[in-house]
Amino acid sequence: MPPILSGAALKRIAVIAMLIDHIGAVVLEKGAIYAYNHQLASALDFDRTHFLLRADVWFRNVGRIAFPIFCFLLVEGFFHTSNRKNYAMRLFLFALISEIPFDLAFRYQILEFTYQNVFFTLLIGLLTIWAMEVLRQKSPVLALLPACVGLLAGNLMRTDYSWKGVLLILVLYLFYLYPAEKTIAGCLCLLWEPAACLAFVFLNLYNGKRGRSIKAFFYWFYPLHLLVLVMIRNILFSI
Repeated sequence: MPPILSGAALKRIAVIAMLIDHIGAVVLEKGAIYAYNHQLASALDFDRTHFLLRADVWFRNVGRIAFPIFCFLLVEGFFHTSNRKNYAMRLFLFALISEIPFDLAFRYQILEFTYQNVFFTLLIGLLTIWAMEVLRQKSPVLALLPACVGLLAGNLMRTDYSWKGVLLILVLYLFYLYPAEKTIAGCLCLLWEPAACLAFVFLNLYNGKRGRSIKAFFYWFYPLHLLVLVMIRNILFSI
């Protein structure tokens, strides 16, 4: 099949997959299933909870394709942006904006520091490949240093997808010009989450074009959709 998907189309696919994933995680797992397991007054009966539990498996599997697509688009953005500093600052800003909605959604708290949102993962990945790009011009061996620092940072900061997410970004960067090798190496990075490998079906249909920009929409969609899902969970299950 010829490449037919623009960067904007890929981003829309990733956003829809992420929304489905987070409905499962925030409303079903952290809502309906949590309420039943803890015998809350708002809990549904066994049959309905069991149905939602099965639905959640599908929701989360569909959602697995979102992160690899976002990582792919991050690397594309790294190579094509006119201002990498502004790109990094934008990621940092929305990492801060998204942290409270993220913590409310996944930790039931306004702010806590044991698990950070995915913007931090993407930011670490961007800074890592940026440093690798600079040092590779001096010596390929030197590029190993920021790679190790980036992986360590993802782990120590306990970002979403942790060091595994940073590793995927590094692989997509290193195999940027080699689609087949990128697909194989990317899937090997995702063996711990096999459903995520389906993202490469879409990534290999990328036509190299930006498409109609929805950059601002995505940045704001992430924290806002989490807040909406938290509100829905609170209305339905008082959690």
